[in-house]
Amino acid sequence: MKTSLFHATIVSIAIAGLTSVASAADINLPGTLVSTAYNTGTSGYNQMVGVGSVLKNKYGVNLRVIPGKNDVSRLSPLKTGVAQFSATGSDSIYAQEGVYVFGTDKWGPQPIRLLLHNLADGCAASLVTAKDANIKTVADLKGRKVAWIRGTASLNQAMLAYLSYADMTWDDVEKVEIGGYGASIDALINGDVDALIGATFSSTMLKIDASPRGLYHPPAPHADDAAWDRLNSIVPWYYRHKCLQGPGVPEGGYEGVGTGYPILVSNTDVSEDVAYNMTKAMYVHFDDYKDSAPGANGWAWERQKLESSFMPFHEGSVRYYKEAGKWSDAAEANQQKNLKRQEILQKAWKEFTADAPSDDEDFKNGWAKARASALEAAGMIAVFQNW
Repeated sequence: MKTSLFHATIVSIAIAGLTSVASAADINLPGTLVSTAYNTGTSGYNQMVGVGSVLKNKYGVNLRVIPGKNDVSRLSPLKTGVAQFSATGSDSIYAQEGVYVFGTDKWGPQPIRLLLHNLADGCAASLVTAKDANIKTVADLKGRKVAWIRGTASLNQAMLAYLSYADMTWDDVEKVEIGGYGASIDALINGDVDALIGATFSSTMLKIDASPRGLYHPPAPHADDAAWDRLNSIVPWYYRHKCLQGPGVPEGGYEGVGTGYPILVSNTDVSEDVAYNMTKAMYVHFDDYKDSAPGANGWAWERQKLESSFMPFHEGSVRYYKEAGKWSDAAEANQQKNLKRQEILQKAWKEFTADAPSDDEDFKNGWAKARASALEAAGMIAVFQNW
């Protein structure tokens, strides 16, 4: 049986011998919190360690950061109640949508809730290539060795979006399957692949840049509207963004792809009070952790996209945004639209699984069709027709 987050939190506090703590800022959090993130050394992991240090120093709160090599390992602790948060990326959208690795009978659409976005100066979804591979444009990927990471639809779809930008598919490159994101970095350095997806501000980029192969980020020029239409047909929440920060980024930056990373998410099992206080702590102490890791300044107020998120915010976070005067009518309208989308997805899942086929392939195809039909009937874009 799934352990509820409430019980998991109480057990953690009891074991630690801690109770909720408070400060002059009137922030109350359990003595122990857990967040997942990408692998150790990544920007998301390093930023959460920085946040954890502040929580420890200010409130005595222990924030345990668990690294996860793929989408499932990052979000499983949320699903089971082991973790309250995940500092992750687009995989949370794939979980909300119940697609790819989340479109199996063990998962289905998840009630993911946002707390806040990080929109950094660098590019969180950059095309990363070895400089000696001489891949100057996205089109130069044709015929080259490209990393495809098992269990990580978010990164693989990001690469497909770049390929689509150049009017290509996975059939136009040599797809090299790799077991995890960290392993893909080593594969590029060792010459097993020529390109992968990464955040320009991640410390893993330093490792590539210092290697004999070197580092280069091919741009996605913003003036090419047709190319961007193709890219956004694969990942509609990507936007045109000037990449300014990170190893391999030229002086003055380059025209690339923007997306929130990391984004701090939870689910509906996390209490309103915990989400409220965590969101508040992230803002009250922004100046204390903004320089703790590359890209951490992206959590700032002015970087948030409260009115255009593709997922609903946690009710506790909404409570804080309203209290701080940041929640607008447009944000509320978008929130209700996103909540309705999750409601439709979860209803469609319940109806489909009531009499779903036992064969894995038939299950996948049947769910893809049922899912798309339910969303389109409600006047919403399916985004993912099949996978």
